[in-house]
Amino acid sequence: MFELLGITPQGLVAQLLVGLINGSFYAILSLGLAIIFGLLNIINFSHGAQYTMGAFVAWIGLTQVGQWFGFPELSINYWFALILVPLVMAGFGLILERTMLQRLYHLDHLYGLLLTFGLALIIEGMFRHWYGISGESYPAPELLQGAIPLESIGIILPKYRLWVVVASLVVCFSTWYVIERTKLGAYLRAGTENPKLLQAFGINVPLMISLAYAYGVGLAGFAGVLAAPIFQVNPLMGSNLIIVVFAVVVIGGMGSIMGSILTGLALGLIEGLTKVFYPEASGVVIFVIMAIVLLIRPAGLFGREK
Repeated sequence: MFELLGITPQGLVAQLLVGLINGSFYAILSLGLAIIFGLLNIINFSHGAQYTMGAFVAWIGLTQVGQWFGFPELSINYWFALILVPLVMAGFGLILERTMLQRLYHLDHLYGLLLTFGLALIIEGMFRHWYGISGESYPAPELLQGAIPLESIGIILPKYRLWVVVASLVVCFSTWYVIERTKLGAYLRAGTENPKLLQAFGINVPLMISLAYAYGVGLAGFAGVLAAPIFQVNPLMGSNLIIVVFAVVVIGGMGSIMGSILTGLALGLIEGLTKVFYPEASGVVIFVIMAIVLLIRPAGLFGREK
């Protein structure tokens, strides 16, 4: 059947794998956005810039940090960056939340959106000024170089891309489990519903909310490290992706954790299929789906109607 349409099964499977990889990035980034909006009521427009920043911090750690401290042999490898960069970005997010965002919680969403949009422009402009827009390459770790031949379906699966999918799924579903199935997650959800009641029980709600924002920013940094060996590290990598990720969050339902994960993966696959059957529409198919979903269910597929 596929041959009649001019499509080989190998080409279809390859595009589905590409879609799954893109969907993994959509899922992990939209998860961070959903956590921040669901728990802080802030639309974090700087999420794409924080993703870019994570990729740059990993690249700087690998190529330049030794020169900065006078030890040319010193470098931070990929595996160490995978742990260190999210922690650095979480610390950066904590400072932002404590100094700027916590003043906006009781105001209209527009103020938070404008502040985070301004922060995104500042971060992007700084990296553009320092490193230009040509892009920097970041090698995949030696353990994940090469590919796995899948002879039964006639394709070769790069090891690193398979790792990206697995790592993203593990992080996404672990986060969902913590927020939806543990006592800590219950405290977080209760803190957004009735913070005064929770504080009466001795829970430090402002600190808990600050840490939630820091975790969301840390997720963006983690995604940046995962993306660095696949895409060239450049200041525009986040701005090119964040609009699609916002569409994913809207389709899944603003603040819905599982909605963000499932919608991100599903839309990545749909985008991959569209590139096979109707390539001209692949750039807009997610936004068409968003428009249809908003017409039928304005709160999103997994969102709660108010």
